[in-house]
Amino acid sequence: MTAFLNGFMISAGLIVAIGAQNAFVLRKGLLKQNVGVVVSLCWLCDLALIGLGVFGISALLSDNVYATAALSLAGGLFLLGYGALSFRRAYKGGGHLSIAGEADTATPSALQAAAATLALTLLNPHVYLDTVILIGGSAAGLSAADKLKFLIGAVTASGVWFAGVGYGARLLQPLFRRERIWRILDSLIAIMMFYLAYGLLRQVFSLFPKGS
Repeated sequence: MTAFLNGFMISAGLIVAIGAQNAFVLRKGLLKQNVGVVVSLCWLCDLALIGLGVFGISALLSDNVYATAALSLAGGLFLLGYGALSFRRAYKGGGHLSIAGEADTATPSALQAAAATLALTLLNPHVYLDTVILIGGSAAGLSAADKLKFLIGAVTASGVWFAGVGYGARLLQPLFRRERIWRILDSLIAIMMFYLAYGLLRQVFSLFPKGS
């Protein structure tokens, strides 16, 4: 269960952010345009990329204690920085999600929506850092069984988020426009990131016990 929760939290912390992909999904939900296509492709991309990270990159390096330590250290430091930025956003405020063109009546085809979704997702270099390297690297020290639980947790968070944004857009719109909601979200993300960073950094020290 711990591996599942860690996967869920790290995925949720990285996904719940103001960005082009979330704005795109929310806009499609508000306009009720190809929501199923958009949500499914976002989730499938996360499934493929996180799976590659967990069972590809991390699996290749899991037998190398130094590589595992390096991934855990890099991930822990990144999460500390990410958490600090989230805490800073929560403290300063000013966050909101603005959706332009909500009155647009032109409905693109499913193929056009799919192409736009894949472009926004796969042409963004940060998606590979977040999913393959950071999330995948965080599972490097886990057993095969725990890696599966970690992956299930991560993609569950992704599915819940995208489905919630896409299908609940009209209900969520007022919340997304309120700065206070983003300050609360950023505070929760900061706490999750600090907790996960602690776990990864502790793992680094556990790989090199005293006297070894």
